[in-house]
Amino acid sequence: MGTHLACESCGAALELGEAQRSTICPFCASPSVVERPATHDRPTPRFAIGFAVPREHAQSSVRAWARKGLFRHSGLDAADIAELRGAYVPAFLYSAAGEAEFTARIGENYQVTETYTVTVNGKTQIRTRTVTKTEWRSLAGRWAGYASDILVTASRGIANTELEALEPYDMRSIRRYTPALISGWIAEDPTMDQGQCLELARGEAGAEVGRRLGAFMPGDKHDSLQYGWRMTAESVDLVLVPVWIVAVRHRADKPPLRVLVNGLSGKLASAKKPLSWWKIALAIAIVLAVVGGPILLVALYGALMRGGAL
Repeated sequence: MGTHLACESCGAALELGEAQRSTICPFCASPSVVERPATHDRPTPRFAIGFAVPREHAQSSVRAWARKGLFRHSGLDAADIAELRGAYVPAFLYSAAGEAEFTARIGENYQVTETYTVTVNGKTQIRTRTVTKTEWRSLAGRWAGYASDILVTASRGIANTELEALEPYDMRSIRRYTPALISGWIAEDPTMDQGQCLELARGEAGAEVGRRLGAFMPGDKHDSLQYGWRMTAESVDLVLVPVWIVAVRHRADKPPLRVLVNGLSGKLASAKKPLSWWKIALAIAIVLAVVGGPILLVALYGALMRGGAL
């Protein structure tokens, strides 16, 4: 169920949806923020990252995206960019300290000189060349480190893959949450189970540890890297991140495409852009006409020269 509250400016009765944290009064345009009691699955935000990209800049980015591409669907040209809205999306910021036990094969390169024979003008010649070879050895060990600033969605409306496409968010811009930071903006409470989000974060942390272990390996190359990651300390905080959102409809009978813009950096992310098949067919026809036309003319000319029937 929603939350009922009175506008602090004009006293009008307002209602927030179950997942909303803020609204704007339709009678006097005053912003209101509701502070719900924290629960395990819906904690109070600890941090927030403010908007730095203005709405006009985000609109220009979406408009440029809609117009880019030779074979884009023509319906994108009429996309209603005016519907772009800014929202604070809930996410969990995860960091962990831990240890990893690993095994791998480490390769050390070395050079050897080889001789080989070639035949030049009917005569055999002996030549030399330098060849790089690799000596492999096994390595096992333990690595301790941190996986930090892992950001995973806490919103059912924004998939984690979409949030990943918008990243990174510069954590130097993070601020302690206060209602004033989100006042006047749409802000969503977490709608995903915190345990599910924690598993997403642990999966991303494990992948980051794998990348860091790969960079940690000695030698000139390595393969067969295997590791087990054990967390010794975890930190999970709810953070609100700024996102510009617009649903672009290119056809009335098709679902809209969601386009997102990072409200801090301006990075744009979207689903795969639909193609115009008639444009593709026209391009193929032109290519066939340009490439196949001369071939057809040569064939016709040859038939005429041989007295063949047309």
